[in-house]
Amino acid sequence: MAILKPFKGIRPPQNIVKDLASRPYDVLNSEEAREEAKGNQYSLLHVTKAEIDCPAGIDEHSQEVYDKTVENFKKFRDNGWLVKDDEAKFYIYAQTMDGRTQYGIVGCSHIDDYFNNVIKKHELTRKDKEEDRMIHVRITNANVEPVFFSYPAHAEIDAIVEKIVKNEKPIYDFVADLDGFGHHFWIVNDKATNDRIEEIFAKEIPALYVADGHHRTAAAALVGKEKKANNPNHTGQEEYNYFMTVNFPDNQLKIIDYNRVVKDLNGLTEAQLLEKLQKSFDVKDQGTEIYKPNKLHEFSMYLGGKWYSMVAKQGTYNDNDPIGVLDVTILSNLVLDEILGIKDLRTDKRIDFVGGIRGLGELRRRVDNGEMKVAFALYPVSMKQLIDIADTNNIMPPKTTWFEPKLRSGLVIHELV
Repeated sequence: MAILKPFKGIRPPQNIVKDLASRPYDVLNSEEAREEAKGNQYSLLHVTKAEIDCPAGIDEHSQEVYDKTVENFKKFRDNGWLVKDDEAKFYIYAQTMDGRTQYGIVGCSHIDDYFNNVIKKHELTRKDKEEDRMIHVRITNANVEPVFFSYPAHAEIDAIVEKIVKNEKPIYDFVADLDGFGHHFWIVNDKATNDRIEEIFAKEIPALYVADGHHRTAAAALVGKEKKANNPNHTGQEEYNYFMTVNFPDNQLKIIDYNRVVKDLNGLTEAQLLEKLQKSFDVKDQGTEIYKPNKLHEFSMYLGGKWYSMVAKQGTYNDNDPIGVLDVTILSNLVLDEILGIKDLRTDKRIDFVGGIRGLGELRRRVDNGEMKVAFALYPVSMKQLIDIADTNNIMPPKTTWFEPKLRSGLVIHELV
């Protein structure tokens, strides 16, 4: 069963939380972060992407940037912009997007659950990205940004959350100017309630699933393991045995599409590409208006100013294979690899990926401006598919899932001491 415990969070005062809370480090490049934090001394981007306070063009992995991270984090605490709670508690973090709200329990997961596969993964991680985040955890001695987990929905946890949300005023409640998403945050003050949440996870929640943040999860667990190895007096109770997670019930989450754009047609004409697609797909011309896939195994393609629907033919996929049934697998095998010659999605420079939050108009724009030659839109993966893959210890192809809204960083931080 899963370990989740309350902790003494480090949090901002109410009057600056909207300015301090920032988007995650990995959804912004350095220049975007510099622009987003411009004129805002409170933005946590000064800590999570400290290169914005260094000369433009600096290597974000340089020692100068890491030194600035430590300096800025200390400044935030010295100035009272981040203050540690006196008692260990759970928190509730809710997000609202397009009229739909999802409610997560903020607590600390155990590093052993990561290594013992109680915390289940569905993506591969890259060592260079792990190491970058490990350095950030080491130098701040904290989990500055949370990771996004899911758990099998549980009626009693739902009831506990509903009672708190209905009867207590959130400590933070704001709408982000940039995207219009709502962020709402409660402290679970009642000790009996905190104890019961911890007990339910320990006795009744069999697994947690990494939804978003595989590299941050790996980094937090690996740093905890390092600290354990380097402490001759290790007892197992130290705070470094835990890392901060936001845990949402699986039935509240929605995965949105993650689409593909390709630079060329691998030497084919548009007519030849359409002809080759007929082998594995029923292809129909849908005209010039944006066409969105409506069901599993249906794709849409934008080519030469027109949208096409593509439905995979029976026999081209295996519904009993948790990986083979995925639309990203079907598209990768039958189109990107077989026809367009793209063998490795992780390294091939001819392909790029576009999160569905940008809309299908972004696919059309990148083809129409000549940057790309063809675009493919996919039907979103379901939470059931994600869980099936994680439960069978399989790995999804790259760039399969896109979760929105992203967790805001800075609402609460977990210190490893």
